[in-house]
Amino acid sequence: MPMRAILPPLPGQPLTLGEIERPVPGPGQLLVRVRAAGVNRADLAQAAGSYPPPRGESPVLGLEIAGEVVEVGTAVTQFVMGDPVLGLVAGGGYAEYCLLDASLAVAKPSTLGFEQAASLPEVWLTAWLNLVELGGLHAGTRVLVHAGASGVGSAAIQLAHCHGAWVAATAGGDAKCAWCRELGADLVVDHRTGDFAAEVKAMGEVGLILDTVGGDYLARNQACLGMDGRIVLIGLLRGVQAQANLGLLLVKRQQLIGSTLRALPVARKAEIGAALWPWLLPRLGDGQVRLTLDRVFPLADAAAAHAHVAANHNLGKVVLRLDD
Repeated sequence: MPMRAILPPLPGQPLTLGEIERPVPGPGQLLVRVRAAGVNRADLAQAAGSYPPPRGESPVLGLEIAGEVVEVGTAVTQFVMGDPVLGLVAGGGYAEYCLLDASLAVAKPSTLGFEQAASLPEVWLTAWLNLVELGGLHAGTRVLVHAGASGVGSAAIQLAHCHGAWVAATAGGDAKCAWCRELGADLVVDHRTGDFAAEVKAMGEVGLILDTVGGDYLARNQACLGMDGRIVLIGLLRGVQAQANLGLLLVKRQQLIGSTLRALPVARKAEIGAALWPWLLPRLGDGQVRLTLDRVFPLADAAAAHAHVAANHNLGKVVLRLDD
């Protein structure tokens, strides 16, 4: 049975709305009628041909969805048809219907709309994995978050702030810097005009850096990273080549950790979600954590949504809406 979807992109070609076959759920999967799908930098990279989906996953873009269950696999017991859910997928979100592993599905709170719900899974699971589980985030940690006004950055600032950390962030321009302060950053450096390494170090070295940028940020990250500090690298906006200071790496026992969420086994993603969601959803409900939904585009305007993110216009998350 056909369904509407943004067709699997060819590098250099525009994103196009067309029709493909509706997927069929396996024993442990849900088929979800997608009402909203999040847009992530990983989608832009995949569309450009530099971030192919893991083997066996849908070539359709989209890593997070919210919608209603329309079919359940034979082994699924915790969800039934009609349940509103949100969740992380390894591909396929930019479509009317998407497969979602039941272990990664979360019952959508009634207080969240579908578009709000779709803005959560990818960025919050990424922030939790890399700050809490790999970075050892705890009260008193001194944290630096790059691209603080991005979707992941906005989640990371709030996650660190709520854990009692001191938080520095980088962002570009007055509006984005102000946004990061609103989210709880103690120090914000405009990377267009300031030297983040010097400004952070002047306030005291940090113990944990979440780096979505890569490239020549490595040496500057090391310069403001203290003893036994960790850099968790999750993005390469400034390129794949970097020059490290091996002397600092040795003397200060610094760690550089590379991390990606998408290629992790489903069981590992489910473990991360089991820790994150009971922490996050109550805090969204009582206002300790705020939603960071920037703009919503119709599915047919996916190219415009990508352009909005590529131009760094967003404060937080961009989401696609699927109409009936």
